[in-house]
Amino acid sequence: MNSFMKILGFTATLALMVLIPLYLWHEPEVQGQIQFDRQVSVMIAATDIYAENCAVCHGGAGEGIGTIPALDSDALRTMPEEEIFKVIMRGRSNTQMAAWGQEEGGILTYAEVQDMVTFILNANWGNVEQRVADLGLTPPEVEVLEVSDEMIANISALEGGETLTSGLLVYAENCAACHASNGAGTAIAPALNTEEVRAQTAEDLQATINNGVAGTLMASWANTLTTEETGAVIEFLLRWPEVESSGIEFPEAAVPTFPSTPEMIAAGDQLFHVACKSCHGVEAYGSPMAPALNTPTFLADTPDAAIYQIIAGGIPGTLMPAWGSRLSETELQSLVAFLRSLEDSGQPILQQ
Repeated sequence: MNSFMKILGFTATLALMVLIPLYLWHEPEVQGQIQFDRQVSVMIAATDIYAENCAVCHGGAGEGIGTIPALDSDALRTMPEEEIFKVIMRGRSNTQMAAWGQEEGGILTYAEVQDMVTFILNANWGNVEQRVADLGLTPPEVEVLEVSDEMIANISALEGGETLTSGLLVYAENCAACHASNGAGTAIAPALNTEEVRAQTAEDLQATINNGVAGTLMASWANTLTTEETGAVIEFLLRWPEVESSGIEFPEAAVPTFPSTPEMIAAGDQLFHVACKSCHGVEAYGSPMAPALNTPTFLADTPDAAIYQIIAGGIPGTLMPAWGSRLSETELQSLVAFLRSLEDSGQPILQQ
């Protein structure tokens, strides 16, 4: 028995002498695989968070939409991780970047914000774009007034044509969606091609553009337009009749109506879950980011035209951006139809 125990002990010792070095030699590889698997898991989860909450503003491939900055940029990839974390967690004041951390009233946990930092610094944006598309969350194309070569040639021939051309381009990209291509105004914003506007001084118009108009959908453009761009669009507005006399024809603005069909409601439902759900919640029941829209008070007291105005023009001083330059007329109306359908659907309505 003693001999057997000695042999067993010797065998065990020999096995440990062999296995421990093998374990130590293998351990870095095992730990590396564990770390790799965790990062893959983080990236997969963060990609879906991005698709559902961020792509609508930053684009399916992180390219940025309109004035929203791109995330697929070397400048961002060289930014300190703690700075990126702070922006996601707390947002940026005076911009459309909301605070996403739960501690700041958002919907992401501390760990999820950390994962989003890892995602932004390591994302393969081609794969992200495909995942966003697979989920049906690719943002709508930005729509702006098309400025033809003929329009530019006609306006360039006028005195100060370079400034007027710049003003036309600024107006087309930033103003036409609300004030109409021909400056005649829409249901969401007043006419700008009027004698009343032209009677104002350049200083008064600059103050309106820079500061916005309290109590209306006219937001401040001070952080969006440069001083030169503001001056150019003011020059364009003040000389609009002269621009038209040069031969430029501006498309007539369509007066919005608010039809509702099952197809429009279905399209609005899908678009809501692409563009609006991350803030207003599933079925518009609200979230810490934005108020509920599916309530008796809002739906009963807010006519279709006002809902349209809110969506297209945004609400200054809040996180509600203007969608008028990013959604087509059909898409805007489909959202109105969807929200109105909630009032008639008989679904339970939550009060907040």
